[in-house]
Order: sequence, then C-alpha cells, then structure tokens
Amino acid sequence: MEEFEKFKTLLMDVWNIEALGSTVGTWVTVLLIFLFFLLFRGVFARLIISKLSFLTSKTSTTLDDAVFKAIEKPISLLPVVIGLFLATSYLDLEGRLSTIIYDIEKSLIAIVLFWSLHNMMNPLSAGLQKLEKVFSKPMVLWLRKGIKLFIFFVGIATVLEIWGIQVAPIIAGFGLFGVAVALGAQDMFKNLISGLTIIAEKRFQPGDWILVDGIVEGTVEEIGFRSTQVRRFDKAPVHVPNAKLSDSAVTNFSAMTHRRIYWKIGLVYDSSIDQLKDVRNNIEEYVLKNDDFAPPSETSTFVRVDSFNDSSIDIMLYCFTKTTDWGEWLEIKEELAYQIKDIVEKAGSGFAFPSQSVYLESLPGEAPEVFVPPKTKAKRKTTKKKTA
Repeated sequence: MEEFEKFKTLLMDVWNIEALGSTVGTWVTVLLIFLFFLLFRGVFARLIISKLSFLTSKTSTTLDDAVFKAIEKPISLLPVVIGLFLATSYLDLEGRLSTIIYDIEKSLIAIVLFWSLHNMMNPLSAGLQKLEKVFSKPMVLWLRKGIKLFIFFVGIATVLEIWGIQVAPIIAGFGLFGVAVALGAQDMFKNLISGLTIIAEKRFQPGDWILVDGIVEGTVEEIGFRSTQVRRFDKAPVHVPNAKLSDSAVTNFSAMTHRRIYWKIGLVYDSSIDQLKDVRNNIEEYVLKNDDFAPPSETSTFVRVDSFNDSSIDIMLYCFTKTTDWGEWLEIKEELAYQIKDIVEKAGSGFAFPSQSVYLESLPGEAPEVFVPPKTKAKRKTTKKKTA
C-alpha cells in the first residue's frame, strides 16, 4: 500500500509539471477533449446527419434533400471545430499562442461556411433555370460557375484577412501581373470573348448538331470558357477553340424547321408524254397527300419535268419533311423511294442509266473494196546433210 502511495505521489508530481504555460494534466485533458470530439465526428455523421436527412425526405419538395446532401460533408467538420474550441477554452491560453489558436478556429468556421455555400450552389442553381427563358442555357451555366468561383475566392480572401494578410495589395499586384500575362495570353482571352459571343448570339446549344467546314461536324456537348467540346459521329470528342467557331460559318442542323429532299429522277427517252405526265402527277399527289411532308404553304414543293440529260429525261422532286429527326427522315425517304419505283413501273416507263451509243454509217457503193492480204505459210528451212 505504501508503494502505491509513492507511485500516486510520483504521478501527481508529473501531472502538475508545467509545460508551455500549462500543466501536463491540463494538456492531457485538452487532448482527451479534442480526441473525444474527433471520434464523435463519425457518430455525428451517422446519427444526427442521418436523422436530419430522414426529416428532409418527409417534405414535399426535393430541394431541401439536395441542399442537405450537398452540405453533408462540411457539416461533418463541425464537431472538430467545437472540440478544438472547448479544448482551447479549457487551456485558458494568453498571449501569441492564444491569438494563433483563435485564428485557427475562425479559419475553420469560415471554411465550413464557404464550403457549404459552394456546395449549395449545385442544387440551388435549379432556380437559375428559369433564366433560360431570357438567356441561353450555356450562359446560365457560366453564371452558375461564376457564382461558385466568386464564393471560392471570397472564402480564400476571408481566411487571409483572418490571418492579417491584406487582400487588396495582392489584387493590385495581380492586376500588374495580369497586364504582363495578357500580352502573352491573347489567344486565351480571344477564345473567352468568342465563347461569350457564341452564347450571347445563341448560335448553338449543347445537344445541337453542327457543321463547321474543314473543322468538325458532330453534336455539341459543352461550351467552355476556352473551347467547345463537340462529339463527332464516330463518338470521338473534339475540342474546338471558341475563336474558330466564332470566326467560321457554322451550320446548325438542329435549328432546321424541316428537312429537305431534293432528287433528280431520270426516266428513259422511250417514255411518252403521257407516261411522263402520269409519273409526275402521281409523285406530286403522293407528296401532297402524305402527312409526313410539309404542305406548299409552309415550304417550297415542286415536282416538274426538269431537263433532258445525256441519258435520261429528268423529273425534279423538291420537297420538305415535317420531321427534322435524321432517323425518321430516312424512313420517309425510303418509303418515298418505294412509291416512286411503283409509280414508274405502273406507268410503263423505266429508270434510265448512263449509256453510250455508237452509230456506224455504211460506206458508199463507189468506194474501192478493202484489200485484205492472204495468209501465207511460213517457209520451212531445210539443211543438207554433208557426207564425209
């Protein structure tokens, strides 16, 4: 028992030794408090966050669920901040060390706050979709990215100000540095301004099928700050600088109101006038009565005997389909081809194909006959055998 008392006295002596302005016991207590809240962070995430998530799922709107899901990670950092605050409060620090600990706590709170705001912009940006009626979809997307970048930089500026670092001189320094960078980054700024021009003019949107002669043809996936990503029809992505899209002629096939069919149907020269009229009238009747084709009041529609070609009499078919979908357009064209073949065959005519005729005139009777030399047999070479 006496030995135990000696050990207890020894332990208390160590416990009361001062280190860095506080006793060892105080430092151990502070460490235990912080470790407790650090371990409690996992319990906090599993119990409290799951409970709040359950409550938000019971509401009629899904916005609160999305917002809470976005700030779940920043909120899970709060037990660490609370643990650090309680632990340092127990120390009752003074002087420079107290100021440093206080700045750390304020920095952590600022990080949690701006981290939460940054993550909340993803679900809250759904409200910005109403602006698509006034602005284009890429412009709204750029606005959302701009707000998130603004929150990010304000958060950094806040943390720097907490540590006594003046942000204004840094920004001024970046301004002078930016002038030097701008001289060497003209292409980057040109692409940025070109991207703004494309969005403002609404030349195309993500999902549109575009063609830029000599550059790319495919579906627009994203209009970025510097370049636009276009997915070609072979599924290969192409990143085109915005300056090229701004300076070049861009054909937006997705903006078509109708799709055109322009054919030359060649019939044989043996076709009579009645057959030509019959073919033309039946093709025109089919196009005008079919709901798949746009009426002449909306688009130009022509079915006419057009020209005498080298090997055919051509009937021009010029019409538009109501659909702009490529697959549906192909189906309509296929059915039209079947109908035209049936019409031509029923009219007793036929399709022409490239051909060439050679005419040989007979020679006059007074002309001399053509001399054809007779075939001669080759002479056999004979040799005389010499006798000794």
